[in-house]
Amino acid sequence: MIPFNKPYMTGDELYYIKDAVARGKISGNGYYTQKCHNYFRDQMGFRNCLLTSSCTDALEMAAILVDIQPGDEVIMPSYTFVSTANAFALRGANIVFADSYPDNPNINADILEQLITPKTKAIVVVHYAGVACDMDIIMNIAQEHGLFVIEDAAQAIDSYYKGKPLGSIGHLAAFSFHETKNIISGEGGMLVINDKSFDKRAEVIWEKGTNRSAFFRGEVDKYSWVDIGSSFLPSDVTAAFLYAQLENLEKIQSRRKNLWQNYYNGLIDLEVLGKIMLPKIPDYATVNGHLFYLVCNNIKERTDLISFLKSYSVHSVFHYLSLHKSPFYSAKTEPAILENCDSFADRLLRLPLFYELDMTDQTRIIDLIGRFYKK
Repeated sequence: MIPFNKPYMTGDELYYIKDAVARGKISGNGYYTQKCHNYFRDQMGFRNCLLTSSCTDALEMAAILVDIQPGDEVIMPSYTFVSTANAFALRGANIVFADSYPDNPNINADILEQLITPKTKAIVVVHYAGVACDMDIIMNIAQEHGLFVIEDAAQAIDSYYKGKPLGSIGHLAAFSFHETKNIISGEGGMLVINDKSFDKRAEVIWEKGTNRSAFFRGEVDKYSWVDIGSSFLPSDVTAAFLYAQLENLEKIQSRRKNLWQNYYNGLIDLEVLGKIMLPKIPDYATVNGHLFYLVCNNIKERTDLISFLKSYSVHSVFHYLSLHKSPFYSAKTEPAILENCDSFADRLLRLPLFYELDMTDQTRIIDLIGRFYKK
């Protein structure tokens, strides 16, 4: 079986984990946590950042930082993972789902303004497949209406919008280092803080609502409970694993981008013939090789293609179901009509893409898809 995903180990993960243990501090905010923070600031240009135990945690921190209160409205795409919505629903927000573009799963920036009401507090954008949303339009709308923008950049490491790293544009951003992502730590995430007014409170929330970090820097003589928060910071063992990955970011990214391009080159003839739709990359965006998808003509065709590939030991998967049609959400409110989102939920198919995917196996996958559509 050619798996859908396989976590890649660089070879230095256990070495750094052993070193972290030898240093005698393996709880959060240790030596390797700081090394990762410094990497993201110095190498990727993020103004400030905090590692978290997951991207979900980072999103929950963002919801607290922008002070989401019961009844506030938060606009976000329906075509996303449940964590995007859950983080804000936990604070009592009313989620307002927006549709995708017809040819792109990202949130349709052209319809955002009509969804804004006096209760709107924030816009959450998701850079699906690491491809940037139209951030100029989104940030201009947010500024005009006094709204916060949070980037769900779970899939967007090392991807750019007009030369700017994704995650560096909104007021806050959240990244994932789950084992399915380009850069991994098993579970893990990061909050990026682009608005300096959030710096101090973010650190407090990160440390269970205490000023513990300030205490260890000698800024206060004792630490105490000063705000709400939780244990959002990961173990330094997790950070040590992540640091080994970060040191190999360029190599990992080069390989994944090549695999993405191979799929695109190998399947473009089927798109020309009208058999499938391939990813559309806007001029302002880049590809980071996180995932490769194709869009079938209907749900039955996708189901048949999944079964066909499985019969030849290739594991392909569909992706998100529309959140606005989920049992939890639809029980609370009448679902909106989001045709483009529903279309991607029914027709989008993800193909195997991981660092160690053999070129011969990839060529075989492409050939099998061609055979399916010839039938």
